[in-house]
Amino acid sequence: MKIAVIGGTGLIGSRVVEILNTRGHEAVPHSTSTGVDLLSGRGLPEALAGADVVVNLTKPRTFDDASPAFFRKTMDNLLAGAEAAGVGHAVILSIVGAELVPGSVYYRAKVLQEDLLKAGPVPYSIVRSTQFFEFIGTVLSWTSDEHTVRLPATLMQPIAADEVARAVADVSGGVPLRGTLDIAGPEVLALDELGRITLAARGDHRTVVTDDSAGMYAAVSGHALVAKDGAVIAGTTYREWLTR
Repeated sequence: MKIAVIGGTGLIGSRVVEILNTRGHEAVPHSTSTGVDLLSGRGLPEALAGADVVVNLTKPRTFDDASPAFFRKTMDNLLAGAEAAGVGHAVILSIVGAELVPGSVYYRAKVLQEDLLKAGPVPYSIVRSTQFFEFIGTVLSWTSDEHTVRLPATLMQPIAADEVARAVADVSGGVPLRGTLDIAGPEVLALDELGRITLAARGDHRTVVTDDSAGMYAAVSGHALVAKDGAVIAGTTYREWLTR
C-alpha cells in the first residue's frame, strides 16, 4: 500500500515510516520541511495523490488556546483532501483519556480532532496512546529551577515511542477500525515519582517537590490518563527504557 504520513519526520512519524517500509509498504513522509503544510493545505493534493492511507501525526507548536483552531483547520483540510484523492483510510494518533480532562484546552482540542474524523467522509482509525517516555524530560523542564522540580502526583501509564510507532504502523497497514485502539505502558506511576526516577537515572541531584498545582498535568485528576479495560499493554518499563 502507498501510505502518506503527514508529520512523518517527527519522533513518531519517522519511526512509523521506517516500520511500514520495512514491511513492504510505500510509506512517504511529509511535513512542512518537505513542502506539505496541513494547516494551509499547501502541498496536500500532491502528497495524497495515489495514496491508499493517510496518517496524520501533526500537532500545534504550543498546547494553548490556539490548539482547537489548529486541529479543526488541519482536519478539515485533511478530510477534504483525502476524499478528493480517493484515500480509503485515515489514521490519527490521540491521547488516552483526553475526554476526561476538560480542564485542559489541549485535551479538549484532541477530542475535537477525533470527533471531526469520526464525522468525516473517510473510513478511519484512531490510535490513543498514553504519554511517551521521551516526553517526560520535557514535562520536568516546565516547572523546574536549579534546585527543585515541582510536579503533581498525577497518575500516568507512560509508553516508549517505539511501541507507539509499531501500533500506529499496525493499524495503518490494516483495514479501518472505524473505532479506537488504546495503547499504554506496563506500569502506572505518579508523575512526581516519574520525576524522581528520571533525575536519579541522570545523576541529577535536584529535589522533586510534589505540587498538585504545577504544570499542565495539574488539570488531571484520578485515573483519567490510565488505560482502561481492552487497551493493548506494551512490555517496556520506564526504568528499562532509561537504562538504554
